[in-house]
Amino acid sequence: MLIRRKSIEAQANTKAGPGPDKEKSKPKPKTAAPRKPRFAPVTLSEQEGIRYLHFGTEWVQGAMRIRKPDWIELEYAQQMMSWMLFNDAPANIVQLGLGTAALTKFCYRQFPEARVTAVELNPSVIAICNSMFKLPPEDDRLSVLEMDANDYIHDPQRAGAIDALQVDLYDATARGPVLDTPEFYAACRDSLSDNGVLTVNLFGDHPSYAKNLKAMRYAFGQVISLPEVHDGNVVALAFKHKFEPDFPALYERAAAITAATKLPAKSWVNGIKSNF
Repeated sequence: MLIRRKSIEAQANTKAGPGPDKEKSKPKPKTAAPRKPRFAPVTLSEQEGIRYLHFGTEWVQGAMRIRKPDWIELEYAQQMMSWMLFNDAPANIVQLGLGTAALTKFCYRQFPEARVTAVELNPSVIAICNSMFKLPPEDDRLSVLEMDANDYIHDPQRAGAIDALQVDLYDATARGPVLDTPEFYAACRDSLSDNGVLTVNLFGDHPSYAKNLKAMRYAFGQVISLPEVHDGNVVALAFKHKFEPDFPALYERAAAITAATKLPAKSWVNGIKSNF
């Protein structure tokens, strides 16, 4: 049995307040007022020219080199772009979880023909990306939606529409994704175009890692894990259909990616190769 699970923040947003008083002498309220949203505080730190995003803890939720705001600073976030090995001209790119908007900004600049959408539940994260992380203003190609990622990905109109889906959904403890069920990953699979690719940021040194891989393998034809970076982050790629990689072609594509973007794409191919 698959149980649909919303993010922690979404549960806080929609959970009803106290129910009606059972005493007959007291009138029953017509509707239960929703509780105010409860989010972890959004905080910043800076060191050696890099600005970091936190949710009130020491855990880093994203980073930006101040002098290079469109560069992807963190290695795991660079690996989240490894879908580029399999699609050099995506039409529709989606990020679930905005973070510091590193992936959103990079995709918006790098793929001028693509539509780029970021989905983020916490309005404070959206606001701080606009004010402190150089998020471009929305236009006909860029959308930043304030909504729950689970609701977004289960919307039937997403079916078959996304070429590259990047999932980075962590709460303040940053120990594992807040959406991790087989049902969630099945919805991710259904949202992809036939040759679409999902990349997910996992935490290798935590029980959530095995749980997420199991759920992804339930939903997808093929799941590949890249080598761990940052003492814990593991990026997984998922494909609708099982296939045998053409490594000479992937290395050629990696060289082109590096020439165009300076991203270390050859290391991604090496990581993929280690799965076979």
